[in-house]
Amino acid sequence: MKTFAFLLALPISILANFSLRASADSTAGIILSTQCQGGYNINIWQNYTNGELLYRATSANGNLSLGKGTNQATEGVRVYKFRNGIYEYWVWDGTLDNPQSGTLEVYKNNRIFMKQACRKS
Repeated sequence: MKTFAFLLALPISILANFSLRASADSTAGIILSTQCQGGYNINIWQNYTNGELLYRATSANGNLSLGKGTNQATEGVRVYKFRNGIYEYWVWDGTLDNPQSGTLEVYKNNRIFMKQACRKS
């Protein structure tokens, strides 16, 4: 009985894994991918249907997914902003000196909490 359950569950698990990944990739396109100091990997996605901006970060400290971001051009550099409770995450797409670099800024209660240099990947 255990072998039968395992053989039944395995194909369903594999199918679900591939289906979910393909579905996620087909609903949004990546518009910015950065690697930041401190081991933070950040991707900004844009939903094809409604234009919503999505923030996906991975690090040794954990993973974070946020939606409903905004973006604006500031002094010729685009900045993406996302809020999560008392935290705000700003991802700068380049700098005036180097368009291949950027910055991750994290604000807590409207005060700078962390700032990391990034490079586009």
